[in-house]
Parts: sequence; structure tokens; C-alpha cells
Amino acid sequence: MRLLIFFFTFLSVLNAHFLALLPTTDVVESKKDSILEIKAMFIHPFEQSGMDLEKLDGLFVNGEPLEQKEFKNFGHRAFKADFKVDKPGLYTFYATPKYYFEPLEDLFLRHYPKVIVSGYGIEDGWDEPVGLPYEIVPLVKPFGIYAGNLFQGRVLQNGKLAPNTLVEVEFYNDLGVSAPTNAHITQSVMSDDFGVFSFVPIHKGWWGFTAIIMDGEKELNGKKYEVENGATIWIKAY
Repeated sequence: MRLLIFFFTFLSVLNAHFLALLPTTDVVESKKDSILEIKAMFIHPFEQSGMDLEKLDGLFVNGEPLEQKEFKNFGHRAFKADFKVDKPGLYTFYATPKYYFEPLEDLFLRHYPKVIVSGYGIEDGWDEPVGLPYEIVPLVKPFGIYAGNLFQGRVLQNGKLAPNTLVEVEFYNDLGVSAPTNAHITQSVMSDDFGVFSFVPIHKGWWGFTAIIMDGEKELNGKKYEVENGATIWIKAY
């Protein structure tokens, strides 16, 4: 029985960990939609399961910090913030997390998520980097996307192109879609020589993209472990 539990736990770990950063909507067009709730959750998006998230070092919108409130998501600790879109503009939400140690993979994880919201028709500047150490800059407008549209992004590491980088993709599966096999849960694409990757989201809903960059070490109990850094962006398909 213990072997079976370990086996299914290991299968779950093999699927990607995502730090989700999901606002109520990605397009605000009227005052009735102007109060956003932004949820930060450490999850397996497709499987709709989670892990405990430590309070973020920071949760920001356009460089301004937001107050974090703890809540439960999939039975695990998560954090959220409220923000009112009271004037036209482009609002980029992003987070700087604490390190998370994954014992089954013998490494630390630190993923930097962001999501972009258009307020009252403003669409300028969505292709500009925030300046995170690991970041995906969209090359396709990251809001107002249809399912079936091509999405492209460019992976940056410390502001420079990150060529030939693995990008993991998962659907936030609140539709209850079944995967034919475990291999279908996390999709994988590679960035090209210019750090550019492409993907077509086929379902309506939120999609997460995380570029995996192994960089640095962190010590725990006298032993050093690799750090898996993630550049993450979330988009919503309609």
C-alpha cells in the first residue's frame, strides 16, 4: 500500500508545479467588473490539486505592493489581494515568491508569475518586461485571446534572451477535462534561438506557461541543492 501511495504521489510530482496568479478577469470594461480579486496559488492546474504556499515576498501591480490575505485553495494555504481598476490603463500583476523545497525532486523551486489586465480599452505596453529575473514577455496580446489563437512569448533571464529553454504549459482545468494519459497533462515546448516559443490553447479558460531555468544553488541542512527558477505567465482564452 505504501508503495502505491508513493507511486501516485511521484506521478503527481512529475506533473508541473505552477504558481498561479489569477485575477477575476483579464479585461475590465465597466465599473461592475472593476473590483478584481487576484489569487496566488501553488497548484497542479490540470489536476486541480495544490500544495501549501508560503506568504509571498511580494505581490505587486505595476510596481506597487498589494496587501496579501490568506485563504484555502484545494485544501491548502494560498493568498489573495483585492484591487480596484478605477481608471483606464494596463495593469501587470506579478509576484516574488519564497523558495519551495521539493524533496521528491531534490531541488528548490522559485517561480515568478505574472498576468496582465486591460482596463477600459487600454492595450499599450503589454509587450514590455517588468524586470523580473526570470520572465516571459508576450509577443501576442495576452488578453482578449480566443481558444485556438496562437500564443507566443519570449523567455528572458536577467533581461537577456533565454534560448533553447523548456516551457511547460498547463490548462487550469476547472472544466473537468480528462487527459488521455498522464503525458497529456503537462504540455512542453522549447524556445528557439531567440528565446521565442509558440503554443495554441485549445480550451476556454486560464492557461499557464512556465519557462524552466536551472540557475544557482541553495543550502538546506548542510547540503546544497539546485534551484529551478520559473518564468511564468497566465493568459485566458475565450
